Amino acid sequence: MDPLLQGEQAVLGAVLLDPHQLDGLEWLEPRDFYRPGHQALFAALRKLRAESHPALGTEEAVPLAWLTDTLTEAGQHVRGLTASYLHTLVAACPRPAHAPLYGRMVLEGSIHRTVAEHADRLLAVAREDAGQREVNGTAAQADVLAGVLDDLATRWGTHPRATAPRTPPLPAAAEPPAAAQAGDEQFLLSMLVHQNGAIGEVFNWLRPQDFTHPGHGQLYRCLGALHHRGEPIDPVTTLWEVQRRGLLAEGTLTEEQLAPVLRDGAAGSAEWLGEQLLRSSLTRAAAGAALQIAAHADERRLAPGQLIGHALHALGPLEEVRARWHTATAPPTPQPRPDHGQAARVQAALARSPTLPGTRASPTPSHVPPPAPGPQRVHEHTSPHHSHRSPT
Repeated sequence: MDPLLQGEQAVLGAVLLDPHQLDGLEWLEPRDFYRPGHQALFAALRKLRAESHPALGTEEAVPLAWLTDTLTEAGQHVRGLTASYLHTLVAACPRPAHAPLYGRMVLEGSIHRTVAEHADRLLAVAREDAGQREVNGTAAQADVLAGVLDDLATRWGTHPRATAPRTPPLPAAAEPPAAAQAGDEQFLLSMLVHQNGAIGEVFNWLRPQDFTHPGHGQLYRCLGALHHRGEPIDPVTTLWEVQRRGLLAEGTLTEEQLAPVLRDGAAGSAEWLGEQLLRSSLTRAAAGAALQIAAHADERRLAPGQLIGHALHALGPLEEVRARWHTATAPPTPQPRPDHGQAARVQAALARSPTLPGTRASPTPSHVPPPAPGPQRVHEHTSPHHSHRSPT
């Protein structure tokens, strides 16, 4: 006994018995039905309603033409529908007036099914991108899933808000890291230990959880702590920080893993190799989010609003990695070059400008020498020591 199948049959039977029930099912769409035959029948019923079928204008018994015309229209899009199946749908409806409730059952099943389908697509794209060392497809599919969740929330009448589940789903079994991935992590750690200042190239966007091996992630945390405190990073200080954190004592990191990092120097670009690790971290985060969302979608006890909230919450770690990926790969912002000659050009322009009557002249630039002093004319009426001569 399938409740979802019975809900689809009941809502179709309700509309076949009472065409006016379509007035309360404006929010239900043919794609919400699971069976293709049901999708075709509901689409046919909506089309007949849009064309003002005569059955909608009568309050008496539903004419037989309502059923036959529905069957004819739906039969143009799907095979296998018969008149006897329409009678099965009519018999499956206990109360035609309960059509909106039956429709909610159909929509709820559609939301669970849609979320599961898009989670499966995200998982497939993430695994494909991981093999090809790409992230564009994963990012695009994650955006599609987020948009679908927003649309489903609107249709259900809830606000799309991330909510953490009370009981987190069991994490999927993590795939063992490939040998190449572990080798890249060890190579990067060796560069960070032996190259002075190399950690500054990745410190702002690479995190310990981006490493597939827990010991490598904890060792990177030690290097980050040294860098944060402004202390030098070399094999001696690294070993001391590892010892202080008890990584060797508790078995998080073994001497066989630590020795090559401290012993072997490595040459290369820490930024480039860090981006490779971050790319792998992004696809892993997408795969993990997809698995969690699929697990939530399979939990039929979750109401659609809860399912959407839990799915948005599962996408949170992926969005955090995507933000750091954008920081790591964004081109540097060009800085304007200072124009040291601007002040000189302004001063020269002022010197060439004529002085208008009634305005004060611009001060003479300090680099222009003052004019040589000429002979001074002594005015008799202003000289304090001038003696007036007697007229002759």
